[in-house]
Amino acid sequence: MSTYKEVKKVTTHVLQEMKQRGEKISMLTAYDYSMAKIFDAAKIDVLLVGDSASNVMHGHETTLPITLDEMISHASSVIRAVNRSLVVVDLPFGSYQGNSKEALNSAIRIMKEAEAHAVKLEGGEEVVESVKRILTAGIPVMGHLGLTPQSIYKFGTYEVRAREQEEAAKLLNDALVLEEAGCFAIVLEKIPSALAKQVAQSVKVPIIGIGAGQDVDGQVLVSHDMLGINKDFSPKFLRRYLNLYDEIKKAVEQYVADVKSLDFPSEKEQY
Repeated sequence: MSTYKEVKKVTTHVLQEMKQRGEKISMLTAYDYSMAKIFDAAKIDVLLVGDSASNVMHGHETTLPITLDEMISHASSVIRAVNRSLVVVDLPFGSYQGNSKEALNSAIRIMKEAEAHAVKLEGGEEVVESVKRILTAGIPVMGHLGLTPQSIYKFGTYEVRAREQEEAAKLLNDALVLEEAGCFAIVLEKIPSALAKQVAQSVKVPIIGIGAGQDVDGQVLVSHDMLGINKDFSPKFLRRYLNLYDEIKKAVEQYVADVKSLDFPSEKEQY
């Protein structure tokens, strides 16, 4: 049984305590002020300004096209709405790979211009130099292993990762490498639950899953998927808590009808 403790402000240290206590961490994506305000009021622990904004906010097919400037714009909006949640911002594709100096500069821009709390980047051993370099500036880093959407063209598919023993061994090793480098938490995406459990038990830092089963330290979903705003995406791990697409569409259709029929505005709704 986990003990739930009221927290005024979630920090990386608080997340560490939650793991030790066995209290699960809740995490959702946020990209704008109004939604972030609601999520923060609902006491979500972590808000991720995800590069999934590329898909759900900008309409791109992958997460690759979104720019650092666009990520900073989204992050700034979210930060202005938040009192309690820890806000983590994705370093977008091309802003950190293969060049630790550029990675540091990108992270500094996010922290300075958006006033974010931490950054997240994808990859294991191959990005460890960037992780260490960012940490030298005192910027907290969250890792991301398993299905890494920024590498979609390398994998060629959004299928479950690390089913084979070799890839599973690499993933576990990558998690240990990221912990050793100083990451405060790691996201595991779309991997077998038994492997996710093994990783969560092998490292001291919180492991947050998306399609990684229940034996991890927390869960993250894309808010547009979870709220049913986006209907195109239905993986096994997704639970829809609302069906906002249909609700909003119905409301807009009613508004259109009311305007056309002169029902809106009524006498009460004019000066």
